[in-house]
Amino acid sequence: MRGTGAAPRPGEAEVGRIFREESGRSVAALIRVFGDIDVAEDAVQEAFAIALGKWPGDGLPPNPGGWITTTARNRAIDRLRRESRGRELLSEVAVLSPGNGDPGIPGEAGPVEDDRLRLIFTCCHPALSTEAQVALTLRPSPAARRGHGPTVSWSCSPSRTADVGTGP
Repeated sequence: MRGTGAAPRPGEAEVGRIFREESGRSVAALIRVFGDIDVAEDAVQEAFAIALGKWPGDGLPPNPGGWITTTARNRAIDRLRRESRGRELLSEVAVLSPGNGDPGIPGEAGPVEDDRLRLIFTCCHPALSTEAQVALTLRPSPAARRGHGPTVSWSCSPSRTADVGTGP
């Protein structure tokens, strides 16, 4: 048990030494608990990253290896909870999505049911010239038919720039 004095404040070299001495034990303990090498190694790495930020200011804990193992265990639990919640949300989305196929694969594209959307696709077809696309887009506009929509006058320059103004 330590006295009432302040805990020693380690530098990066001291934390590196502790990492070399304690990381193997911490990883082994977490593999036993979680059964996943990747989760254990990632959690221990995160715990040492936290130690690098915390220990120089707060000092070494009484049992650095125990601190690392406990912090890594808590990080691993947090990660597994997040992943579990993510899987739950994905399964809820799969239930709510049309068709019960893979939620990552969009449904089969069928004919467009909305006539306005079909018209927009038609007006934007790449086979049409820009002038034809603009004319087809503006023509069906109810505001343009009433004289309140934008007016377009095409210049005869080779760059095909359009002067777009507002209607009367």
